[in-house]
Order: sequence, then structure tokens, then C-alpha cells
Amino acid sequence: MRTLVVGAGATGGFYGGRIAQLGRDVTFLVRPARAEALRRNGLQIISPLGDATLQPQLITGDELRAKPQPFDLIILAIKAYSLTQAIEDLAPAVGPGTTILPVLNGILHLDLLDARFGAERVIGGTCRINSDLDREGRILQLSTLGDFTFGERSGEMTPRIERIKQEIETPLFKSIASTDVLAAMWHKWYVLAALNILCLLPQGTMGEMAAVPEGLSFANTAILECIAIATANGYPPPQAIVDTDRKRLTQPGSDLTSSMYRDTKKNAPVEADHILGDLLTRGDAHNISAPLLRATYVQLKVYENRRSQN
Repeated sequence: MRTLVVGAGATGGFYGGRIAQLGRDVTFLVRPARAEALRRNGLQIISPLGDATLQPQLITGDELRAKPQPFDLIILAIKAYSLTQAIEDLAPAVGPGTTILPVLNGILHLDLLDARFGAERVIGGTCRINSDLDREGRILQLSTLGDFTFGERSGEMTPRIERIKQEIETPLFKSIASTDVLAAMWHKWYVLAALNILCLLPQGTMGEMAAVPEGLSFANTAILECIAIATANGYPPPQAIVDTDRKRLTQPGSDLTSSMYRDTKKNAPVEADHILGDLLTRGDAHNISAPLLRATYVQLKVYENRRSQN
């Protein structure tokens, strides 16, 4: 199986790198500057499960357009604000038998990919990993969490899902072939939205938020807002999962933060519309009141406007 990983950042670089460590045929579709850095320094993963440095196969969008070639599997692991350009870049890699596996947050991207490539080529996917890029471009896995979930949106366990499972199976992350991948995507979405509310409004870590008066009440309210929207859209998270999520998001002394919070500290682009705005829209469609989610979205849009003026 020929696999193209679109993006070699904190998510794509980690999963693609770990799959490449298996000796699989993995190529990274990256921007020219990232390609130059990876050729110079290699793809470096720093992880509690073991560090690695690889010399990956690389291709840029211009190179792929100049020499179109089909891949069997395309793992799309970029930020939502890069999606439009990524679709144009990866298009020459899509052939009759190509499967596209996006692991973006939320679900808005599925509509865009379906419209361009056909719903039959696009499966569902999500991941749970706490990772970042450092100033040297190294991929930092900040905990042992690394679940990678994928599956047919119809819920069928098809031969192509079984082939993908076999291709990417590794002890270095947990791969889950799901028969309810949309529920997994909604679960990740509600947790991520809540995490962003809890970081961005108080401007701190989970531990800092939980340690102040009214912190836990604030956290529970934010979590319930996001659960209400997921439930109204037909994807209520099981209570056992909610209990685990709530414990993780209110852990005393935790240094957990969201990647979007960390992006604001770097004055980097953020996924305000894809993660918070679209969730808010889907809540409004069911008359769900979500004032904390709305306040966080407004804060991020102010941040985006201010950033665009600098």
C-alpha cells in the first residue's frame, strides 16, 4: 500500500513517522520550507514511548502537480485553515482506488472532501494525541495518548478498513477500526471544544482553572454545553466516557492545554470556525444555549481580526 500523509506537523508527522518506522511506503506531502527542514534535519519524534529520527520520502504540491501519481491511502492531517489549499495539492494523488482518511477536528471538512472527490472515497477518522512542534521543528508527543480511529461512515467493516488496519498497526500508537466512527468524531469534537473553552476564557492550564474558586463549576457548565449540542445532533456520549473526560479536564495540578490555546500564544492561525463556530451553528439549529462556547468563539474571532491587521 502506498500512503501519502498530507502534513508533517505535530499530528501528521507523528502518525506518518510511526507508520514509516514499520517499513511501510509512506510519503509526506509538505510545503517547500518544511520539506527543506526535513531533508536537512530528518523527521524527529520526541516521545515517552521512544524517540526516532527518520529520513522521510517527501513531495511538495508543485512536484505532485508536475508528476501526478495515485496513492492507495491519503491521510489528511492538517489544520482546518489549510484545507482549501491541501485539497488542491493532494488532488493529483487521487486515483480510482484511493481512500482519503482525514483526521481533522470537527466534521465540516467531510462536506468539502465529499464535494471534491466523492463520498465513496472519504472515510471517517479522528485521533487523540497531545502533541506539538518545538522551535526546531521536532514533533513532541507530550503524553502516551495516541489513539487513531478510522472507519466507514456507514458503519460497515469493509475490506479496505481491514487493509488499512493491517497497514498501520503498530505498538507505538493505538489504531482503532471503528463501526461508529462518526460518534468517535463527535466525541473528540465535544471534548476538544470544552477543552478550548476551559483554556481560552481563563487563559491557563486545566490545573490552574480547577484550582480557583468557581473553576470546577465553570468547567462542568462548559462540558455540559458541548455535550448538549452533540446529543441534539444524535451523538450523545456515554456517561462512562463523560465521567472520564470530566476527570481529565478538571485534574488538579494538570498542565494540560489545548493546541489552539498554545497557537494563540505563538500568534499562529487558529481553527475558530471549524472547531467552535461550526459546533455553535449546529447548536443554534437545535436552539441549544451555549454562552460559554459563544464567548470563546467571539474571543477567537477578535484574536483572528487583530492578527490579520498586524
